[in-house]
Amino acid sequence: MVKGKKLPATVVYINSDHMGRGDDELGALLMGNFLTTLGDFLHDVSHLLLVNAGVRLACEDSDKADILAMLEGSGVEILCCTTCLNHFNIKDRLKTGQVSNMFTIVEILTNARKVITP
Repeated sequence: MVKGKKLPATVVYINSDHMGRGDDELGALLMGNFLTTLGDFLHDVSHLLLVNAGVRLACEDSDKADILAMLEGSGVEILCCTTCLNHFNIKDRLKTGQVSNMFTIVEILTNARKVITP
């Protein structure tokens, strides 16, 4: 069980700093829109799990970090893969969320009632 908490209803798994494939500029815009809209569903979402390039969203130089901070301030737990942060050499630039590991990420995914990926 995840830190003694109730099982998460919905977990959002984000593995990119863009949404979809094709045009990167459009993908970045869509990701921002997705994260902003997620604020309307806070009662359903317990966790955001950021892996691979998704960890870039939570860093100081990301224009999405403030959106993530708002979600976190509203009670959504944001976990960032430590292996990914180390791979991109950006662990020291993390602005919001917590550094986590794959065990915890997989534990949350396997215990979630629903997982969505933008």
